[in-house]
Amino acid sequence: MLQQTVVATVIPYYAKFLAAYPRIEDLAAAPVEEVLGMWAGLGYYARARNLHACAKAVAALGGFPTTVEGLRALPGIGPYTANAIGAIAFGRAVLPVDGNIERVAARVFAIREAIPAGKAVIAAAAQGFMSDAAARAAPGDFAQALFDLGATVCTPRSPDCGGCPWRGGCAAAKLGIAAELPARAKRPERPRRTGQAFVLLDEGDDVLLIRRPDKGLLGGMLALPEAPPVAADWRDAGDIQHVFTHFALTLAVRAARVPALPACCLRGPAATAPLPSVMRKALDAGRAALDDCE
Repeated sequence: MLQQTVVATVIPYYAKFLAAYPRIEDLAAAPVEEVLGMWAGLGYYARARNLHACAKAVAALGGFPTTVEGLRALPGIGPYTANAIGAIAFGRAVLPVDGNIERVAARVFAIREAIPAGKAVIAAAAQGFMSDAAARAAPGDFAQALFDLGATVCTPRSPDCGGCPWRGGCAAAKLGIAAELPARAKRPERPRRTGQAFVLLDEGDDVLLIRRPDKGLLGGMLALPEAPPVAADWRDAGDIQHVFTHFALTLAVRAARVPALPACCLRGPAATAPLPSVMRKALDAGRAALDDCE
């Protein structure tokens, strides 16, 4: 859950998730649609699908693999996650390179290649930390210490070089360029996309929903239809804006209320339906527009 999502946002989701699925077998047995609903609002929904698939694989194996290679073979587990589990859970002498460790390594070795092109160079340099006997003896503790060093001392802005235990061996500190590293290439401007969302409510304030295809944007999630699902008195509810990782989206929202939704449709209570954030914004805009007209 913490991949690309801040701790403060994750905490309530994490508590709810563990309450629903206290064992890996519980998660494996749950329908994927239920798991996606529990994830609604966290974004990056491929994580939820991969987590569910991983749980099924682990349950079938009877437990987690204990090697990095075995961990890498599980759905959704890449190099960073495999190294993190391997080091922290199983004492494997590997280093999970997150943003904090990446920053520490770029400064210790004064690596000037700009990210993202320089990521591979920095990650390879960071693995050199594991040549230290103490690091290899307690790789989980070492990794978590480096996480904390990057988060609290070797910070992105105004690093506390004077208080850093590694300042004597830090090439960037000696050169006076620690705050400049790691260098980052200028990001291209996000492309903009447009679309529509149709909010159809009944008299009981249930909303008509669709299920997105498994592959692609918001894969497998509940969503609002992109075309009018029925003939109705559709009202303009304005536009909503949402920013995804690789593009910005503007949705024109239309809303209508009918006595009853079609019998065969997916539906949910408008106030609590488990929707992705972009769909929640559109639904709230539609509800507000209808309230203003009633």
